[in-house]
Amino acid sequence: MEQPIVAIDARLAGGSSTGDSTYWTGLLHGLASQDHGLRFLLFSNKPRPAEIPDSAAFQWICLPARSSRWWSLVSFPVAARRMGARAIHTQYNLSPLAGRIGLTTIHDVSFFIGPEWFKPRDRVLLQKFVPASAKRAARVLTVSETSRADIERFVPAAKGKVRVSPLAPGLGIRPTERELARQMVSSELGIQTPFLLTVGTRWPRKNMDLALRAAERLGDALPHRLVVTGKAGWGEEALGSRGFATGFVTDRQLSALYSAADLYLAPSHYEGFGITLLEAFSCRCPVLCSPGGAQAEVAGQAAVIEPSSEPEVWAARVREMLGDSSKLESLRGAGEARSRQFTWKGMASLVCAAYREVIQ
Repeated sequence: MEQPIVAIDARLAGGSSTGDSTYWTGLLHGLASQDHGLRFLLFSNKPRPAEIPDSAAFQWICLPARSSRWWSLVSFPVAARRMGARAIHTQYNLSPLAGRIGLTTIHDVSFFIGPEWFKPRDRVLLQKFVPASAKRAARVLTVSETSRADIERFVPAAKGKVRVSPLAPGLGIRPTERELARQMVSSELGIQTPFLLTVGTRWPRKNMDLALRAAERLGDALPHRLVVTGKAGWGEEALGSRGFATGFVTDRQLSALYSAADLYLAPSHYEGFGITLLEAFSCRCPVLCSPGGAQAEVAGQAAVIEPSSEPEVWAARVREMLGDSSKLESLRGAGEARSRQFTWKGMASLVCAAYREVIQ
């Protein structure tokens, strides 16, 4: 019996570890790890990255186009249909040419929830095109129950079509023995312990300013600096006397940072999922986070969740947590157990279920 074909827009798979690339690379690894009875055409406008796993079910297709927009709207869906695809999977903007066999991944609708977190042009484009894509899609994939509810609230046409497939820790994140991790961050990044950590592209939605202002208020009793790791983004925050920005780091270095940090701070206004929480958990780093978006859903009982947005409150919470060694150890164990509940294989199984709904 011939295996049904699924066409995937794989342009974001591999490459730098942004949330989007983590999603698509993780999905492909999850698909490669199981017998799903499907064939996959992986379309891109560039050669196959080294991060793409080998699988007899995968065929990489390098498809040129006059522009990225033309590739998305015309070249990709036309080629996918010509090659017999019975489901076409992309992200956010789904071409009308995908017809009734299109699936789109919408990580979140934060551009409706907090439009001030986006540059005007980006906000306008997202608010215009994402609802149209969701309306024409056969299925909408997202990453948390929180995001599902928000999508259905702001995009009523998506009701009944949204399927949730939670993410997992980044594939390159590996726990590092604590003393070795400390040596690595010292020799490679010039960071001395003790320190706190926050990770993410520096956008206003991430609210890193709250973490930086809280660090400034820790007082003389705590010598901790706040290490800020991630791409520059926009809306830069003042690092102050305690902040230390590393810029973008490798997965190996990020693993060491998680493993060496005394505490991970996640003050984001809103997250569709919150993958860095799982990464910190997997490296036995205790977590203090906001309830923003899906962070409380992902954290479960494994993190301390602080709803206040006041720096003084966050500083007090940091002092309280660092002063309670038994609480920190309990959080390390709970976080490690929580991270094991999320796998790319499990995520891919849920995505495959959505593919089959469309194929059938």
